[in-house]
Amino acid sequence: MCGIPVRTGGLGVIVGIVNEDSASRSWASSPATRKSMKNNRSRDTKPELAVRSAVHRRGLRFRVSERPLADLRRTADMVFRKARVAVFVDGCYWHGCSSHHTQPTTNHEFWADKIASNIARDADTNARLEAAGWTVLRFWEHEDPEVVADIVQERVRSARTSD
Repeated sequence: MCGIPVRTGGLGVIVGIVNEDSASRSWASSPATRKSMKNNRSRDTKPELAVRSAVHRRGLRFRVSERPLADLRRTADMVFRKARVAVFVDGCYWHGCSSHHTQPTTNHEFWADKIASNIARDADTNARLEAAGWTVLRFWEHEDPEVVADIVQERVRSARTSD
């Protein structure tokens, strides 16, 4: 079996061998689908940027794409540390929005499992953060950024005054 060497940054050090046929066992139904899906952003999406901009205009400052809890390997889109508020702007496709999510016909079982695990992970994240005393705010990408920013502002300000 022939393999392709995998190199790191500019050092040129070989760190492993990838089998040439590993791409043929991909979760994607085609190379074009694989490329398209790999190009999806995990942060700085248009809806997230719109919400962040609206919140920033209201004078609130926050951390971007940060772990609210150091020992929890999950990041919130916006973190207000002192107020202990974590904000997530969830994509309709990836998080299973009941209004906009459509199940793909190709590779249906894989995607159904993937979206179900994302939903379960979101619920687990909410529970863990709330148990640690955090307020969790989740919004869908299709929600009006100005309305979302109003809610975030109200919750952050009320959390700060209750301390």
